This record gives sequence, structure tokens and C-alpha cells, in this order.
Amino acid sequence: MIHVNNASKSYGRTQALKQLSLTLELGKIIGIAGENGSGKSTLLKCIAGVSSLSSGTIHIDGQPADRKIAEQLAYLPDADLFYPFFTVGELFDYYRSQFSDFNERKAKEVLDFLNVSLSSKMAKLSKGNRGRVKMAATLGREARYYVMDEPFSGMDPMVRADLVKGLIQFTDLEWQTLILSTHEIREVEILLDELVLLQKGRVLAHRQLEDIRAETGMDTVNWMTNLSKAGEQP
Repeated sequence: MIHVNNASKSYGRTQALKQLSLTLELGKIIGIAGENGSGKSTLLKCIAGVSSLSSGTIHIDGQPADRKIAEQLAYLPDADLFYPFFTVGELFDYYRSQFSDFNERKAKEVLDFLNVSLSSKMAKLSKGNRGRVKMAATLGREARYYVMDEPFSGMDPMVRADLVKGLIQFTDLEWQTLILSTHEIREVEILLDELVLLQKGRVLAHRQLEDIRAETGMDTVNWMTNLSKAGEQP
């Protein structure tokens, strides 16, 4: 379980997170949504332990979310940080050297499912195919938590559809949790158990997808749009 308690994060005079509190349970697929600048990427970086809070705490299964948490959490950043001179196979070799939970067999299964060659050079792959490789490398880890920042960003609908299927097929919700931020809510809505809506560094809403539909009669995007507009009113 992930507990975020009064988390604040500032970059100079810009406050990205403002006393944000949140509890995310194990065994769910949870979406983090909000407009640009709402704090999505900052929250995920802090949960993943790659960025530290200005104040407040984040605990994952009772442990502080620092760089050591990478042993049980697989983080997929929005930025493309892979070495361009690697082949996909060499990238997997690197992951195996860095993460004791990396399951190369599983990573190759995901890669095969997503139709990318193990011998492909990272520098020669399209953005969509690099996204597939990033997904395969991340899901190749047998982590309790997968944290993915905009995994579908800039990809065409067919690529996004393949990645969504991969997330369903290669995540075991008996013991794993998937947390992802995305602007592509309509396409991932079928995946989600819960949705956290951020606005200006705070949690505007945290709801079960079933409750949103049952109580409002709206689809998720319309619900988010109406709620965000209401939250902006003085």
C-alpha cells in the first residue's frame, strides 16, 4: 500500500504539490489524471523515489519512498532515457545487471507480443516502437508496483491499443499494482479500477470508476471535465 501524507514539492517559487494526501491500495490499476501542470509527473517521481519532497512523507509498504524503493517499484518515466547505441537485447542485459527482479524471459514475451525485434537498435526505432521497448523492459521486472508516467504519449492509436493489451496481459493484480498518468483517458478507461484527479498540486477527486458511472451517469472524460471546471470556480 502507498501512503502519501501532506506531500508538498516546490521548484523554486513554483509549488507542484500542495499538502497532497492519498492512499493507493495493492492489486489495482489506478489512473492519475489532470491538466498540464496539475502535478501528475511530480507525484509519480516522488512515489518512485527519484525526486524528494519539500515536506510531507510517502511510504510504500511501510518504507520511505527513496531511491532504495526501486528494489520493489518499476518506474517508467515520460522521458526517453535509454542509451541509443544499445540493441534491445543489450538493454535487457543492462536491466538484468541493475535489477535483481528482472525476468528476461517475461520481458522477451512482452517484446514478442508487441512485435519488436530483440536485435533492433534503439536509435533506429520509431517513437512508438521505443515505447513498446520501454513497456517490455518495465513489465519485465517482477515488481509489486509499476509506476508509469504517460506511457502512451505521442503514439498513434494502434500502438496505444497494443500497449493497453500488454498491460492487461502481463500484470498480475493478485499481487501487483499499476499506477499510470495519462491524457488518453478514453483509451485506458477499460483498464482502470480507480481514478485520481489532480488540480494545481492537490487531489480534486479519488473515485472508483464504477461509482463515477453509477452515480453521475457520465463517462469518465465528461465527469473529469465538469469537476475540473467546478474546481476552478472561486
